Amino acid sequence: MAVDQKLEELMGLLGDFGRYQAFQFVLHLLAAVTAGLHMLSLVTVAAVPEHRCFVEDLDSAIATANGTIVPTFAQLLEYIPQNADGELDSCLMYDPLQSGNRSTIGCSSYVYNNTYYQSSRTIEWNLVCDKRWMGALGQTIYMLGVFTGAVWLGGLADKVGRKKVFCWSALMQLVLGVAVAFTPEYFSFLALRYLYGIFGSAGSYITGFVLTMELVGPSKRTPCGISFQGAFAGGIMLVAAWGALIPNRMILQVVYGLHGLLLVAHWWIMDESPRWLWMQGRKREAVNIVDRAVRMNGRGLNVDKEYYLTDAKTVNVEESNSNSAGLADLFKTPNLRKMTLNVCLCWFANSITYYGLSLSAGKLSGNPFLILFLMGLVEFPSYISISYLLDRLGRRSITSSLMIVGGICCIVAAYLTRGSTESTSIVMFGKLFIAGSFAVIYNYSAELFPTVVRNSAMGLGSMCARLAGAMTPMITLLDSFDPKIPAVIFGVISLISGTWVLFLPETMGKPMPQSLLDGENFGRGDTAFSSCMGRNKTHTEDFPPPQQMVPLRKGDSSR
Repeated sequence: MAVDQKLEELMGLLGDFGRYQAFQFVLHLLAAVTAGLHMLSLVTVAAVPEHRCFVEDLDSAIATANGTIVPTFAQLLEYIPQNADGELDSCLMYDPLQSGNRSTIGCSSYVYNNTYYQSSRTIEWNLVCDKRWMGALGQTIYMLGVFTGAVWLGGLADKVGRKKVFCWSALMQLVLGVAVAFTPEYFSFLALRYLYGIFGSAGSYITGFVLTMELVGPSKRTPCGISFQGAFAGGIMLVAAWGALIPNRMILQVVYGLHGLLLVAHWWIMDESPRWLWMQGRKREAVNIVDRAVRMNGRGLNVDKEYYLTDAKTVNVEESNSNSAGLADLFKTPNLRKMTLNVCLCWFANSITYYGLSLSAGKLSGNPFLILFLMGLVEFPSYISISYLLDRLGRRSITSSLMIVGGICCIVAAYLTRGSTESTSIVMFGKLFIAGSFAVIYNYSAELFPTVVRNSAMGLGSMCARLAGAMTPMITLLDSFDPKIPAVIFGVISLISGTWVLFLPETMGKPMPQSLLDGENFGRGDTAFSSCMGRNKTHTEDFPPPQQMVPLRKGDSSR
């Protein structure tokens, strides 16, 4: 393990978090803001306002005197039936040809409430009532794009480099984010949405997160990782803010797309991961980056380049297999395979429970932009709490506890009166817990898997989360049998995964594995139950201590 020892010595020269890491971290963090913004852009661009059938006798230009006369509720009741809540039905009207028996027919055109939305894709294409599935499909297609990008770009970043994937994804999200605003036809819109998902919320976001985890020291991984989740929530808040300011959906989507400009300059000012370069045998590049970073941090240390480049040929032979490591290697050996399956279910359960709790809240009345803004803001208390507790209580116990409590909240909310104060309170508490576990799983996954497949593992986990997000609307259709079924399914999945997480090893305060062999040996035999029984064998003897420093003498360079 001489390679790992020298790598930890080299990275130890940087310290945990200096000026260099702070600068690079801010660059990486911008990708989280744009990812959150692109992910929920359809909420405003394709918003579904309140609507009803167009009634020729009441809504024509002649009847309304070109919009100056608004039909009364009593007048509308003569043409449109009421639903179970006493409101006008959104999709039916009385058949004008069968006025005697009051039979109903579907709407041929619609009148939309323009209090908050003057234009949207839904209004343009009438994606309501019997076409509602077409509107939902737009978001599902985007999530499937993120699903694809998480696996494809995650594996690609492990082979060609984090920086290349980050920067090309940034360029593509800029181009696609603007282009989708001008798409005049539904199916071409879906095609662009799919590509938009691949690059908009997968490539730069996941790769930026991995770059940060591989650059900062162990004591700063937690706050930096949690900051990514906060930045993502900030992107959601930006969606609401721009939506409230820009009423035209085309201009609004262009503004969303132009946020990709924040990432264009990264090609010149952002560095590749020294850890990735080292594991690919490109040690001179890694050493040069660290040397420049040490000078920027002003720690008064000198990097002995010859010492770190000695034995490079021997090391490359030993680690030749790491260059071709990819997604399949996560399943080839038993310990890595068990961790991978466990983490995949954890990502899936976190995503599906979060959306399940959101759906359990029912409809919230009021300004939709303010509600969306608050939905992003409510995540911050959870992130702040996790930042203080994660390095004190550990990743495993916090992830498991939050998921179990979140799952219980999801089930309890299903049996409370919908829209009641109690139900809303339970749902909001559940969202806080799930938002916390979602934040932890990013850090936890990055620390569990070795450098040579870390991006692939993160991409696979994100893929599972996006698959859950795409499946959630389909599962909610089961409420036609019993309104409780969807929420109970979401809660049970979270409970199962939260329990299984107890079988993952703890990573707090431990060096990150580098090679596939390190990953297979990492945490073997370490579970919550073995820890409680005092049989906690974690195989940490296979690794050097984190950021081990070896005194360098002039004679050392001759090694």
